[in-house]
Amino acid sequence: MAKSGQGQDPDMTAAATMLKRATELDSESKFQQALVCYQEGLDLLLRVMKGIKDNNKKCNLKAKISQYMDRAENIKKYLDQEKEDGKYHKQIKIEENATGFSYESLLKEYLNETVTEVWIEDPYIRQTHQLYNFLRFCEMLIKSCKVKTIHLLTSLDAGNRTEQLSALDEIKRSLRSHGVLLEVEYSSSIHDREIRFNNGWQIKIGRGLDYFKKPQSQGLNSGQGCCH
Repeated sequence: MAKSGQGQDPDMTAAATMLKRATELDSESKFQQALVCYQEGLDLLLRVMKGIKDNNKKCNLKAKISQYMDRAENIKKYLDQEKEDGKYHKQIKIEENATGFSYESLLKEYLNETVTEVWIEDPYIRQTHQLYNFLRFCEMLIKSCKVKTIHLLTSLDAGNRTEQLSALDEIKRSLRSHGVLLEVEYSSSIHDREIRFNNGWQIKIGRGLDYFKKPQSQGLNSGQGCCH
């Protein structure tokens, strides 16, 4: 993408940066991340094109947009087929004391406006920090997609059952005020931890939602935790 004469337009500069990143990820066969970057870059280019009056410039930009759209569409078809065949697999390992692995940063690429229903299976939504992690996860869903129903399957905390049930009821009420239904079920035999979205993505998380280090204080810590 040519930069001469266009560097003063912040949207064009942002689009060039995003599409450069997309092509790099594409060449590394990181197709899911590349698709996200292509889509964001194309949105910026379409915004730029609306403000262009010169027909030649508009035609040149249309050609670029068409080229990137074709590539993005091919990647999307490939990923959809891989997903349908059950072949798409991505593994992320979080090292001790690593930072920057928020729920949003890990899951954003799998969330879009088609996600309206989410299933979480995690036996350890019990202690205060675990309940707070679950609340943060729900808040992330509200910001990142059009979720309407969240299903949680967890286990009862025999030692602190009252506090657990009270906290989950409070989260239910909070979500209801945002138009989201939280359905909670309990199982004493649940072991696996996973998240499923109704757009077909299935996320296996070794430590479930509780991959942050416990906060030092007893209160709820709203800051970004370190992972373990």
